[in-house]
Amino acid sequence: MTAPNLFRLPPATKAYIRDLEARASADAQSIAERDAQIAELIRRVEILEEQYRLALAQRFAPKSEKRRDRVFDEAEQIAETEPADEDDDLPGLPETGLPDVDPPESGKRGRKPLPANLKRERVEYDLPEDQKACPCCSKPLHRIGEDVSEQLHVEVKVTVLQNVRFKYACRHCENHAERTPIILAPMPAQPLPGSHASPAIIATVTAGKYVDGTPLYRMEDVLGRSNIPIGRGTLANWIIRCGELHYSRLYHALKQVLLGQSLIHGDETTVQVLKEPDKSAQSKSYMWCYRSAQDSAEPVVLFEYQPGRGQEHPKAFLDGYKGMLMSDGYAAWRTLKKATHFGCMAHARRMFTDVLKAQKNKPSPRVTRALEYFQALYQVEALAKGELPDGETRVDYTYRLRQQHSVPLLNAFKEWLDELAPKVLPESLLGKAISYCRNQWPYLSRYAMDGHAPIDNNVIERDIRPFCTGRKSWLFSDSVAGAKASAMVYSLMLTCRACDVEPYAYLLHVLTELPQRAPDADVTDLLPFNYARRQAEAISN
Repeated sequence: MTAPNLFRLPPATKAYIRDLEARASADAQSIAERDAQIAELIRRVEILEEQYRLALAQRFAPKSEKRRDRVFDEAEQIAETEPADEDDDLPGLPETGLPDVDPPESGKRGRKPLPANLKRERVEYDLPEDQKACPCCSKPLHRIGEDVSEQLHVEVKVTVLQNVRFKYACRHCENHAERTPIILAPMPAQPLPGSHASPAIIATVTAGKYVDGTPLYRMEDVLGRSNIPIGRGTLANWIIRCGELHYSRLYHALKQVLLGQSLIHGDETTVQVLKEPDKSAQSKSYMWCYRSAQDSAEPVVLFEYQPGRGQEHPKAFLDGYKGMLMSDGYAAWRTLKKATHFGCMAHARRMFTDVLKAQKNKPSPRVTRALEYFQALYQVEALAKGELPDGETRVDYTYRLRQQHSVPLLNAFKEWLDELAPKVLPESLLGKAISYCRNQWPYLSRYAMDGHAPIDNNVIERDIRPFCTGRKSWLFSDSVAGAKASAMVYSLMLTCRACDVEPYAYLLHVLTELPQRAPDADVTDLLPFNYARRQAEAISN
């Protein structure tokens, strides 16, 4: 109805029309608010569904982060047949002339011969005398050779060492003196004075828990089957007391070696301690882990137990450290102002891999393109570990390859992430992955400026894995003393692994040698890398 006609209507009709218009305006506003609420709820549901799919994948799917061809082939087929809106912001990787890396040679399959260094014990089988006649002519048989086959044989034997110390007295003094001196033959100092435990049984129990992941209650059952009644409390006390008396000396020496190196990896993981002051049994404590460079001549892996995850713990451990520090994006590590910080590229890649695992149906082209950038960067690292050109050191060769290939890739990747960030929901997994990379970019890209620096923190994550595997078996530490002892023992065992040292043999040597030395004596010759050198020299001689 036009305005002139509206003036001709009765006042009551005009009021009714204005009321209808006001209602329509209010309803439109209410509908708009409701639509906004529905859109927000749909967005929240999509984010929760994405997190739920990721949780299912982390719980049940393979943990591997390797790029599977079938997944990315599917993404390429989607791109060819169903163009998506995301394709408009997908840049191509810069062409740097990066050569392909030859795949590693697969190992030979089949049964391998038994180790040549194992002692051989002949078990001979001969014909009875009445069967040493020819079945054809009944003439006597003569031996023409032998057929030899080998079997691996293990004997589990527990014995009791009777330490017999002879006593001597003077016959003359017995007859003529007021007091007869009695001289007792000395014996080597033992790791736990007054205990029934020999170095061998302590080394066996320690290696069983901290190398093989066998809880002490299972070792108690194993000993019980041989009628040896030793409780888990006693077994735990052996480990804790050896940690206080002996392992701590090696731990402090290893810490001094680590702090003197140019690169340290850092990470942390949780541990549960039941009897911890001012904390409930269900609360989390932490194992902080520090490691030397993978190519270090003196590899060191150290665990440190702490009740919390605050920045004061790495500050106290690495007090005054001025070298390179590789860590993930946790802010506590960045508080060490004197260190040169590097970020973990594998951690950044893992966030995009999680996005891929949480996809509902088809992989996102954006995610696949991001992972292609990471694959190219790691391809450069694989090339740097290959055959070394003549006249060039490993560090110079790595630096040259990174400047030639990695730097253009990093620049293009960062530019694409900056363009992509406003187009993605910040709360989504992809938005969080992009945000993490952009926030950590100065640390993530710094490795390309130094041939000594690693690209990621994987070496220390591999060292933490045995601890996490063992934690699934023994579940918790009963006391703070037990947690500290576990930190020291894991440090020794994983340093042995880094030095390619057999842990039981090392523990047996240490528990035999350390009690003979004064508390303030030098123990650097007993550190795993020095022990490995002496073993190699003994074999070569």
